[in-house]
Amino acid sequence: MDSLLTLAADPAAWAALITLVVMEVVLGIDNLVFISILSNKLPAHQQAKARRLGIGLALIMRLALLSTIAFIVGLTAPVFELPWSGPIGKDGHPAFELIFSWRDLILIAGGMFLVWKATTEVHHTMDPTPSPNILDKDGVVAAGVTMNFSAAIVQILLLDIVFSIDSILTAVGMTDHLPIMVIAVVIAVAVMLLAADPLAKFIDDNPTVVMLALGFLLMIGATLIADGFGVHVPKGYIYAAMAFSGLVEGLNMAARRAQQRKAQASMEKSDSAA
Repeated sequence: MDSLLTLAADPAAWAALITLVVMEVVLGIDNLVFISILSNKLPAHQQAKARRLGIGLALIMRLALLSTIAFIVGLTAPVFELPWSGPIGKDGHPAFELIFSWRDLILIAGGMFLVWKATTEVHHTMDPTPSPNILDKDGVVAAGVTMNFSAAIVQILLLDIVFSIDSILTAVGMTDHLPIMVIAVVIAVAVMLLAADPLAKFIDDNPTVVMLALGFLLMIGATLIADGFGVHVPKGYIYAAMAFSGLVEGLNMAARRAQQRKAQASMEKSDSAA
């Protein structure tokens, strides 16, 4: 208790907490977009349950990993090294990292899974063929449904593992105080929980946003793979590109709404004249 009171009276601890909360929320956006897209593939009566369960699993995963920080930090220790006989850069080192840790292997596997899953979802978006084996709560085939509940949860859990490890390593790199890490993770997951339903509805109501979000997931997957091979792409570049793309899509959506209002006003004018 004394240590908590000491932290509460330390301005540096508050600054670290605010910074870490912002970082955790930003990192959680990737996780949340993936959960929203997968949950929208389920029957309507299962979507909210899948989102809450997925986010709950993300919280449990992060808190469990925080309780084993020594193990998580150990994931960055080298596991094996690949031989290299190719060209060497000007700095005397290969272009790619050849010494791999468990963290690197997890990031590479998670990135490859994310690229595969995003590519599959792009295909389903372009050719949405509902499965005749997936029924809604009334026992009829659910239109636009391409996944069952258990499959969605398994895939959400796999990505929760990848994003949770990245999140906890970020927290460990920013502060040494476990209470600050726990509070930041809980706040970030609470924000994810509050934003889950509005984000999923927004994605479902705007099909072009789905394709944009899948493009983001492809980019994030490629970034995870590159990071696993030792090619570190600054996160700021990734999120700046995402923000710019989102701004452009927002302008396109505003333009489409203006055209729809103009067309509707024109039809009403024609009807009144008739």
